[in-house]
Parts: sequence; structure tokens; C-alpha cells
Amino acid sequence: MPETRRPSANVIQLDLEKPGAYAEPVWFLLRSDAHHDAVGADRELEEKHLREALDRKAYILDIGDLFDCMQGRYDKRSDRSALREEYQHGPYLDRLVDVAAERYRPFLERWVLMSPGNHETSVAKHNDTNLTERLYARMKPHAPLLQMGTYQGFVRIRPKIASGRCGNLTIAYHHGFGGSAPVTRGTIQTNRMAIAYPDADLVWSGHTHTEFYLSIARLRLNAADSVERDEQIHIRSPGYKEDLKKGEGWAVEKGFMPQSLGAWWMKLWIEKTAKGSHGIRFSVEAAK
Repeated sequence: MPETRRPSANVIQLDLEKPGAYAEPVWFLLRSDAHHDAVGADRELEEKHLREALDRKAYILDIGDLFDCMQGRYDKRSDRSALREEYQHGPYLDRLVDVAAERYRPFLERWVLMSPGNHETSVAKHNDTNLTERLYARMKPHAPLLQMGTYQGFVRIRPKIASGRCGNLTIAYHHGFGGSAPVTRGTIQTNRMAIAYPDADLVWSGHTHTEFYLSIARLRLNAADSVERDEQIHIRSPGYKEDLKKGEGWAVEKGFMPQSLGAWWMKLWIEKTAKGSHGIRFSVEAAK
């Protein structure tokens, strides 16, 4: 059975048991910026991907801004017209947690990581309540693999085959920072992140509601003093919030451009190398 644990403050470890070296690939749904309580959230697309995750037996990882949570009393951006019907009555922040706990209940068996984004940390700063921690506490009894993440952290995936361990796959994640960078889409940040996370196979961020896939090729000197070539993959997940359809509002007035919607699928499999050992391989593709 798969297991998760937390070997250090910002590291989550997922141990996978595979019956053989050539079993079916393992899928992961990598998502951020759902903003599911926002009027402009594409809930149908989000639910489509979550249901596909169940069909694929995929593990779900979320790195923040699951909540939009901008209609609180102390938020300068609050606008009652942007409040969904289900949040109109009762304590606003309590209702956010109640609705989210019910909404995501069908998918908890596959949920591995839940981390805060800047929207959640803003509420924690101004309202003295942590929405991510509260939702985690509600979900954990029904989510055997779920771990509470940090704004920046690592996920180490360790498959096990009949002949033993076959290496690790390391994901470095960061909810994100900075503006949307309409020209570069934030790809300039990949050079900094490649230096900051040299041991990561995949570097993943969100926050800006932009989407990109970029690989950085590297030459590595292994323990046997042989030169090996590998690639570090960088992705940014766009999320599910659409602010421009109505042609009015804060995002329109700020001149924001249309953004991609969705998440990423990661596929992990094990194959035999030229030297006869087994190694991890992975690929990512956009979830649309």
C-alpha cells in the first residue's frame, strides 16, 4: 500500500509499491490556483480533472490558492457582487471551509499534498485564521495519504519494485511570486530556480495564472566519474480562475490578458536501463 510521511518540515515523501518492473504507469494531477469559491472559477473544468484523476487512480497534489477568499471584511478587494450564493449567509470564512470540505470529499482518497498560497496566507495575516490548516483538519480523517505542505517545499516519490528500490523522483514546488510577466510568462525565473533546486527532477510553481513547460539540459558527473546528461523540467500551472469574460471588474481595469486554464498530468513509470538496472522515467502533459 502507498504511504506518505514527512521526514522534515517542508519535505513530503510518498512511497509507492509496484508489483513488478513493468507495471502500469502511475499518474499524478499537479494543480494550483483553483480559486474554487470565486465567481469566475471554472468549476466544471476543475471537477472534470478531479474525476479523471479518480479514473486514472492518480495522486492529487495542490500547491495553493485553492481558496480565492477575497470577500472578507478586512480585504480591500472585497465585492459583494463577487460572492457566490452559498457564501451569502453565515460567517464568511467558516462557510468557505464548510463548502470546500464538502466539495472535495469525493476525491480525498487520492489527495497527497495540500499547501497554502498567497490568498490563504493573506487571510491568515489579516484574520488570524488559517484556511488551509482548517480544511486539512476537516479532510485528513477521510484522506489517508494527505499531508499538509508549506508555501515552498519538496515531494519525493519513491517507487519500489520486486527487485527493490529503483531511485527517487524529486519535485521542488513553490506556490509562486511576482507578477504575471505578460511577455516572458515568468520563464526567466526558471534560471534562478534551477540554481536554487539543483537536486530536483521537476520544478513546479503556480500563482501567476500562466502556463509553461521548459526543460533545462545538464551535464552531471556521477559517482563513477562518468559524465551523464539529464534534463530538469520546469512547469507552471495556470489554475481555474477566469476574470475577463464579463468585460468588467478589477482584472479588466488592470489590463490583464486572457490566461490558460487547467493543470498538469504527470506520468511516472519504471524501465530497464542499458546496464540492466531499473530507473524512473516521467513525463508531463497539460490537463485541459
